[in-house]
Amino acid sequence: MFEHRRSPLLDRAAFLRRQRRFAGISAAIVAVALAVGSVGYHVFGELPWVDALLNAAMILTGMGPVDRMQSTAGKLFSTAYALASGLVFVTTVAVLFAPVVHRFFHRLHLELDDEAD
Repeated sequence: MFEHRRSPLLDRAAFLRRQRRFAGISAAIVAVALAVGSVGYHVFGELPWVDALLNAAMILTGMGPVDRMQSTAGKLFSTAYALASGLVFVTTVAVLFAPVVHRFFHRLHLELDDEAD
């Protein structure tokens, strides 16, 4: 997936293609999490679809719920979804920035190898 440490640094165009691919993966992760949250709030929270989407989006972005859950199932789902949303956030950030961090360390490693020669 990433070039070996002894390989030359990717050119800018190839790096931007990689970054777009990882941004797409990040967007897909968010879309799946939003879909799961919307379905869960609709089924377990007994909310209309638009309200379920709103609640899922608010929880996923860390802003908190909009509607109060009345049923035990809704409250349990809301708890689980809030905890999972934290993991989704960390995962999405890691996937999005992985190419940038790799490029930084790859460049640093190449510079250190040049100094050692």
